[in-house]
Amino acid sequence: MRIIASIILIFALSGITYTSGQSTDIPDEITLAFKAGNVDVLSGYLNSTVELVLLEKEDFYTRNIAEGILKDFFREHPTIDFVIKHKGGRSESAYAIGSLRTRNGNFRVYFLIKKIDSKPLIHQLRIEKDDTGGNL
Repeated sequence: MRIIASIILIFALSGITYTSGQSTDIPDEITLAFKAGNVDVLSGYLNSTVELVLLEKEDFYTRNIAEGILKDFFREHPTIDFVIKHKGGRSESAYAIGSLRTRNGNFRVYFLIKKIDSKPLIHQLRIEKDDTGGNL
């Protein structure tokens, strides 16, 4: 019985490794950057052009403009915590939905990452007011 259980465990772990190797992972640095409100780290993961939806702003911005908008946001909304609630993806892309708690309210965060030259870059970032109390 132990041998069968060990074989099943080995196949299960092999399947997890194989599956996770196929999709783009969300870099931990992005999660930590949101948690700390660290735009300098976050901007390192922005594509050269990013679709940014942030409260009343919605457009395609260059990395530098998006960085300035994000710095203004985090200056006005100092972070308390950030938690990824859901994530998924396919071969060269991944997305995450998270809950951002700030001193001035809660926000729902969505971002889409695609690999460019084997580097994961944020192509779309949405930060919207979350009136549900952070529950997704």
